[in-house]
Amino acid sequence: MLPEKLANKIHQRKTENALRTLGTSLPLTDFSSNDYLGFSKSEQLFNAAHAYLAANNIKHNGAAGSRLLSGNHSLYPKLEHMLSEFHNSEAALIFNSGYDANIGLFSSLPQRGDVVLYDEHIHASIRDGISMSHAKAYKFKHNNLTHLGELLKRYQQSDTIYVVTESVFSMDGDSPDLRQLSNLCKAHHAYLIIDEAHAIGILGNNGSGLVQATGLEQHVFARLVTYGKALGCHGAAVLGSKALKQYLINFSRPFIYTTALPPHSLAAIQAAYQELPSHIKRAQLHENIKHFKNTLATLQLTPLFIPSNSAIHCCIISGNKTVKAIAKKLQAHQFDVRPILSPTVPKNQERLRFCLHSYNSKDEISEVLQLLATFVPHEKPI
Repeated sequence: MLPEKLANKIHQRKTENALRTLGTSLPLTDFSSNDYLGFSKSEQLFNAAHAYLAANNIKHNGAAGSRLLSGNHSLYPKLEHMLSEFHNSEAALIFNSGYDANIGLFSSLPQRGDVVLYDEHIHASIRDGISMSHAKAYKFKHNNLTHLGELLKRYQQSDTIYVVTESVFSMDGDSPDLRQLSNLCKAHHAYLIIDEAHAIGILGNNGSGLVQATGLEQHVFARLVTYGKALGCHGAAVLGSKALKQYLINFSRPFIYTTALPPHSLAAIQAAYQELPSHIKRAQLHENIKHFKNTLATLQLTPLFIPSNSAIHCCIISGNKTVKAIAKKLQAHQFDVRPILSPTVPKNQERLRFCLHSYNSKDEISEVLQLLATFVPHEKPI
């Protein structure tokens, strides 16, 4: 039995139609996964990763310990050097996951007397990391640079100010004006940190992300890139200066006290990056994004969706009960579209989240949106 306080929290989730449960992947047309380019299912990349291991004479797949003890095998420096060159960064440091990277960076970097200003829609892992630091933190309105400017002026006497945002927001699919954001941070001597989890592999030259697409590599203090989305594998990296890398190796507890990734995980990252420069699937994905948006306009659904040029498109449908019901109707027609419920998003901002992929056909996109158009007018928010 759970303690009464914990049992009450579960009961509250049930009454709000917000209880999370684990299920298996549905054998439906995929409009829900983060596997935007289909890399996780690629036999070619699977074989390339194994060939890379063989070429480096690595014959084991197990983990051996933390990188500071026995786990820093030869693939790590090779991969981090490649990442630095690909992303035009002075240095790169591999973490075991995007969550680990955000916890590791934000729990160790801000110090007492510092201030962190973060977009109100920032990743939960970033919020968790900030909460573990000794700095004070304040949120600014989503993509609102006017509000951010007011906060920068208010806290300009702080020891150090960090500004944190995402280049593509995971629950909205939209993006900030990175160039104006960078100029604002520069004017106030603030350190800019950008999470590129949902941009890597999809946006920018060779899928390098929006920071490089806008030429801001040297103006961003740190970038976070994760590999469990478009690259279809596991792990993450913090991109920044050599001094930042040295600091994290010494003070980032999730890096110091974690067993290192096994060789096959690093080989998978290497293989995925080798595919990015010439990958036709990225062009196919962008064709599908264009078709999705055109179909929204044709069906007059555009006002229901948050504007986005990314692979993530969200239809706002207020109420957990209502959005779950519509998702089940789409799933009954063999389309795997998932509802995003409060408290993951604010109440009355519940949504259907459509994730587009290179392997979705245009007919599938048209059909799922035509179905949505028949369901939405008949459903009333709770």
